[in-house]
Amino acid sequence: MKSIAVFCASADGIDDRYLLKAKEVGNVIAEKGYNLVYGGGGIGSMAAVANGAIEAGGKVIGVLPHFLAKREIAQKNLHELILVDSMHERKMKMNELSDGSITLPGGFGTLEEFFEIITWGQLGLHQKPTALLNVHGFYTNLIAQLKHMNEQELLKDKYHDMLLIEEDIHQLIEKMENYKHPDLEQWLKDEEES
Repeated sequence: MKSIAVFCASADGIDDRYLLKAKEVGNVIAEKGYNLVYGGGGIGSMAAVANGAIEAGGKVIGVLPHFLAKREIAQKNLHELILVDSMHERKMKMNELSDGSITLPGGFGTLEEFFEIITWGQLGLHQKPTALLNVHGFYTNLIAQLKHMNEQELLKDKYHDMLLIEEDIHQLIEKMENYKHPDLEQWLKDEEES
């Protein structure tokens, strides 16, 4: 891995621990020698993750839709800010620039980004690790819902297990570094036969 995408909130949230954890995530990504790719905003958890990476000497690339450039207030002092035309293009560019993604606490937009990226992995559009950092139990109920989907046989075991979940950023990145997509060997075999 060279770059890690982080999906997170442009809001501060009610709990300062979310901002502190976002900053820590940025620090750790940079300290481990990875570039940070994120949504380009200069407020909320977005600003915290970017500032954390910048303070640790990391390279930070923001991807921001034109129409959000004023609302989310583009982050200053980035190594690169890429302006795109839509939310979909933002996700595509972030995926293109990264070797895996981590989702931090957030609202509708953050969850939409997470679900689209992991769905692309399920469909074989990428073979990159998709991870949730369960900050102070923020995603515990979502994790339970995903398990329920699996138990109801609406989500296959191999795709349920594709999602990497940890409460510690160091352990999560280690899992990402060792990730192998569940269908990778089958895809390689199919390519050899074609």
